[in-house]
Amino acid sequence: MNFHLKVWRQATPSSTGRFEEYEARDIPKEASFLEMLDIVNEGLQGAGVEPIVFDHDCREGICGSCSLTINGIAHGPDRGTTCQVYMRKFQDGQTICIEPFRVGAFPIVRDLSVNRSAYDRIIRAGGFITERTGSAPDGNAMPIPKPIADRAMDAAACIGCGACAAACPNSSAMLFVGAKVTHLGLLPQGKAERDRRVLGMVAQMDNEGFGGCTNFYECEAVCPAHVPGSVIADLNRSYHTASLKSLAGAV
Repeated sequence: MNFHLKVWRQATPSSTGRFEEYEARDIPKEASFLEMLDIVNEGLQGAGVEPIVFDHDCREGICGSCSLTINGIAHGPDRGTTCQVYMRKFQDGQTICIEPFRVGAFPIVRDLSVNRSAYDRIIRAGGFITERTGSAPDGNAMPIPKPIADRAMDAAACIGCGACAAACPNSSAMLFVGAKVTHLGLLPQGKAERDRRVLGMVAQMDNEGFGGCTNFYECEAVCPAHVPGSVIADLNRSYHTASLKSLAGAV
């Protein structure tokens, strides 16, 4: 298979970026999107051209570091991570536009690589839980209703890839923050710090420059972990409750 690529190239965070065009030739249809970029980079290096810089790690759809915008869609045509996109999803001879995630809070490092440490700072702002560590407690010592456990696990599936913010017209991180707040807030182990956690994480989210949610739900549509948009409602309820408690001096 052959493809015409339009790739965003940017040498430094402060330099002016541009699209450059490349030909991807003789790409196996079984190749993943990242393997296709590897093949293109081998050709560029052979020609003495700087290879295209992009992030990746596990290449198994687990870590989310392979975040790219492909033809205007965060992670590409399938609802999965970029490394799970295979070239058979494209037509032979198709033009493919490849960009980094366009989020103000994710500054471009180089080419297709962005700095998503804003998400790490939001998680740190949530702090820790005071649940003891050590030996595992008896499985029946803390009964948790299955519907609650299921909702918590759905939220905990978030891998923090940043696709939600990249897809949102407002660059909102509400799905990510909602997932992190919800999965701990639903379980007994995390309830003691729930109010402090949500106040800290929302404040840090605002400080990082993410936009607000206006219910487009593009975030839910592209989330590779299938985190439900209902966690945004959970986040709003938790935040308003914690804010009222804070005004009353109860947090």
